[in-house]
Amino acid sequence: MFSYLKKKFEKYKIKRTFKEYGHKVEEYNLPEFGKVSFAKWENPLEAEKHITQGQVDFYKKIIKKGDFIIDIGTHIGDSTIPMALAVGKEGTVLGFDPNPYVYKILEKNASLNKNLTNIIPLPFAITTQEGEFFYSSSEATYNNGGIAETQQNRHGKYGLNEKVKGVNLEKFLNENYPSQISKLTLIKIDTEGYDTEILKSILPFIKKTKPSLIFECFPKLNKSERYFLYDLVADLGYELFYVEAFDTNTKKQLIKRENMTDWKHFDILAIPKN
Repeated sequence: MFSYLKKKFEKYKIKRTFKEYGHKVEEYNLPEFGKVSFAKWENPLEAEKHITQGQVDFYKKIIKKGDFIIDIGTHIGDSTIPMALAVGKEGTVLGFDPNPYVYKILEKNASLNKNLTNIIPLPFAITTQEGEFFYSSSEATYNNGGIAETQQNRHGKYGLNEKVKGVNLEKFLNENYPSQISKLTLIKIDTEGYDTEILKSILPFIKKTKPSLIFECFPKLNKSERYFLYDLVADLGYELFYVEAFDTNTKKQLIKRENMTDWKHFDILAIPKN
């Protein structure tokens, strides 16, 4: 009991004490690729992360070599690397994350495995209108967080001293990656409960390009918000699937509207019907 309380108190202190953490590079031997390097963030609040062949094979079911992928809320790149391995060096993965502390680790991961991947890290949030936004977190280590137009917001009391930049995705791609848009096959979103707003902001772009989508049903969403999220995507002509993990052997279940309240927190894979 004493040991448990001690660990809980230590975690409490870490959450409330700012410290910038570095990274360590670990290597994984994947059957298809051989040695793959991954920079892990040394933040003690960071969940344990690994790179596996099963993750790559999961993405290979929905994307292929040479494809263009967009990862919004990339964090350190733990999902970006398997996606990038799936599309190969001839493909491209754009990784967006405005959190400067995770972005440094993302940059490191983008610099690794250059013989196998093509990851382009971008320090921006995705927003309807281009502009500058406050970034806040519930933890002093900035292990989580989100953007808002006001300094006092629902993301937490720990705020960056400088604002972060938000860009309109379609405008940004038209200006910087116009030749890649026709190759787009997947948009992945993981933005700490902001996924619905992201989807709303890129709705016209999704209608035009019809990529597969991966996004999150956040635990704090109420029943009506969950139904709204479902309708937003289903009305575009998508089938929605519950996925237990991003692994080739994961449980995948077709979701109906009423299923959106079956789980508190879960990931969704949405695939165009045609």
